[in-house]
Parts: sequence; C-alpha cells; structure tokens
Amino acid sequence: MDPDRVVDGWSALADGTRRAIVSRLAEGPQAVGQLAAELPVTRSAVSQHLKILKDAGLVSERAVGTRRIYRLNPTAVAALRDQLDTFWQRALASYVDVAQQATEESS
Repeated sequence: MDPDRVVDGWSALADGTRRAIVSRLAEGPQAVGQLAAELPVTRSAVSQHLKILKDAGLVSERAVGTRRIYRLNPTAVAALRDQLDTFWQRALASYVDVAQQATEESS
C-alpha cells in the first residue's frame, strides 16, 4: 500500500489484522503492547496497522507518559455504519422492487 495515499475507512478495514485491532479497541482503549500481545504479528506491525487506521480517521491516540494509548473514533465508526445502513436499505428496496415485478409479471 502506498503510504502517501489517503486511506478511507473501508479500505483500512479490508485487512484482517486491522479488523482484529478495531475489534479489540471496541472493548476499550489500549496501548500498542497490549494489542500486539493478543495478535500474531509483531509490535512494529501493529504500529503500522494503527497508523493506517489513524490516517483513515478510525482511531485516535493520546500520549500517556512514554506510551501511546489508542481508541476508536466513535464519529468515524458511526459514519461507516451509516454508509452500511444506506447500502442495506438500498439493497432491500431493490429486492422489494424485483419481487413486485416478478409478482406482477406472473399475474
């Protein structure tokens, strides 16, 4: 992935490790070391994944002493959910249209 490219939330979540990180952060804020201890990747890899999630706006960080604590950005996660809800509603509406057309054609 090109590090200079802007990453959107959906692209950031395309990677399984990043989804696992998001899942763990949904339980509460954590430091890189805590996340790395629960994942089958190195601490350095977790940091790289967190950078992508942060660039996508899904994660924020704050310094606590020498550690960085990461947490989900609830506004960004809500925006993704809103997009998914929109996709779902459109799919349902299309399904209803197709079902009605099939019913009308068979009548």
